[in-house]
Amino acid sequence: MTSLLKFSAPRGLRIARAEGQYVWDTSGRRYIDFHTGHGAAFLGHRNKYVVARLREQLETLTSMPPVFDHAILDEALKSLDRILPSHLRNVFFMNSGSEAVELALKLTRKRSGRKFFASFMGGFHGRTMAALGVTHNPRYRQGFDPFPGETLFLPFNRPDLLQGLNDSISAVIVEPVQGEAGVHPATREFMRAVEERCREVGAYLVVDEVQAGFGRAGYVWSHLELGVRPDVMVAGKSVGGGFPVSFVAVSNEIAERVEEGEHGSTHGGNPLALAALVGGIEALEKEDVPGKARHMGEILASQLSEVVGEYEGVVRELRHKGLMIGLELRQRVAPIISQLQERGLLALRSGSIVLRFLPPYLITEQDIESGVSILREALSNARKGVEV
Repeated sequence: MTSLLKFSAPRGLRIARAEGQYVWDTSGRRYIDFHTGHGAAFLGHRNKYVVARLREQLETLTSMPPVFDHAILDEALKSLDRILPSHLRNVFFMNSGSEAVELALKLTRKRSGRKFFASFMGGFHGRTMAALGVTHNPRYRQGFDPFPGETLFLPFNRPDLLQGLNDSISAVIVEPVQGEAGVHPATREFMRAVEERCREVGAYLVVDEVQAGFGRAGYVWSHLELGVRPDVMVAGKSVGGGFPVSFVAVSNEIAERVEEGEHGSTHGGNPLALAALVGGIEALEKEDVPGKARHMGEILASQLSEVVGEYEGVVRELRHKGLMIGLELRQRVAPIISQLQERGLLALRSGSIVLRFLPPYLITEQDIESGVSILREALSNARKGVEV
């Protein structure tokens, strides 16, 4: 029998169906989903706008590269025109965040004529070779070097330590909120300093909005709250409501210098992916997704703050931005995640000691109360054997 390569430990749970903020196993048991497929289902499972667009598209065109004109491509571009930053209105569609990062790195490296990149400690930008090359975690990088371009890794949120950015750097890539590192929001001072330094040395600024963007952190694009104007923006995960789609948006200066044959993708811009994107943007706008993420994120963070106080022997710190939540523990997080799952709450981790919640925007206060109650049970059990 063909078997699946196991790059991650199996969760021991067989999912039968999903709807909104819930999933059900094969025995019919319901779980509150704060995992959402590594955040891809931020708009909720089977989002009604996305499903409607996909069903409609299945009746007309399902495979066509964007070298041909067609209706759903036109509609996708018009939809993006409503939500993209005004200076980033040139896009190319890909399938995943990693692929979009690869394209961003290719474009900036060739435009600049320089071979080096800069990224930040704790940053995560994907698993393909160039994207992995600008990802900091040594555990992910081990055994795969040399990477396509050498990367300078600098401390995150330290505007005073950017001197290493010089005229050998083609591009600086940064997340407005580091997710994989344990939910660390960038400060406005830091992001403004990074942009200023990029301008001084002639490096491009690439903002990775794959996880924090599209409303999850409380704003359509998180970098806009921080007051920066990047040359390139990368988006993915939730933009298609869980359907595989991503895109790169670039400035006119970069777009005007793109050369024929410089890049391509068999499935990038697939009509079904574009339909999912259109549906995702409909949901974003009609449901006020950023506003709901801010509101529900504050309610969830408020309740979790009480948990931190009650279980300070187990929990070290709470970090959050919108509906990106990180609880740093004083012990390994894997046993806690298993206990949460046993009690009906799905979560994920960041590293070995950070519990991460990435719930969909449509969670209710009742979902939050239930989830926090389950968390309390798991932490109570953990506290019995914790060394502070």
